[in-house]
Amino acid sequence: MLVERRGWDIHALSAEPYRALAGERPIGVGENAVMALDAEPVIVVTPPASPAARAVLHAYFADLAGRYYRRPATEEEITAAMRDEPSDDLTPPGGLLLVASEGNSVLGCAGLRLLRGQIGEVTRVFVMPAARRRGLGSRLLDHLEAHARHHDITILRLDTRRDLAEARRLYARHGYTEVCPFSQGPYSDHWFEKVLSPPR
Repeated sequence: MLVERRGWDIHALSAEPYRALAGERPIGVGENAVMALDAEPVIVVTPPASPAARAVLHAYFADLAGRYYRRPATEEEITAAMRDEPSDDLTPPGGLLLVASEGNSVLGCAGLRLLRGQIGEVTRVFVMPAARRRGLGSRLLDHLEAHARHHDITILRLDTRRDLAEARRLYARHGYTEVCPFSQGPYSDHWFEKVLSPPR
C-alpha cells in the first residue's frame, strides 16, 4: 500500500469539512483551518471515529496519497488509504489520538500506540497548512510525550519517508535521534528514537 503508519508532519490538501456532533457545527479543515494569532489551540484526546478526527485524518491521507502519486489524490484513493491503514487502534487502552482545534477549525493531530516493553510508537503527526509556522507541531509532540509518560512509556519510536525532510527536522528539534532500522516496510526510510525523561 502507498502509505506507512508512522508519524509525519507534512503538507495537506484541502478536505471536505465534516460537521460536529454537538449542534451540527461545521468543522473547518484544509485552507479553512485558520488559527488566530492570539489564540491558543485546544489539544485533546479524541476518538478516531469522531467528526473532528475523521476530518483531519482525511486531510492527512489526502496528502500522503497525493505525494505518492505526485498529483492530487482522488477520493477513492484517499478512502483506500484510510481503509488499508486504519486509525481505529488509536484508542485506549492500546493508544490515543490527539486533535488540535481552535474554535470550529481542526488544526492538526498526533497519534500514539502503546507497545510492549514501555515503548510507544508516534504516528499521524500532522498540521494543517494554514496553522503552520506557529509551533503547533511542537505542541502536539509535547502533549503526546506527556501522555506517553503518563502511561509509563520510556522510549518513543517512529519511522518516516525520505521525502519528508520537514518531519525529520521537527523530530530532531525535539530530541529524536536517528537509529538503526527497527522495522520493515516499503515506505520506511528513516528511523528515530527518543528516550523520555521521567515526569517532573
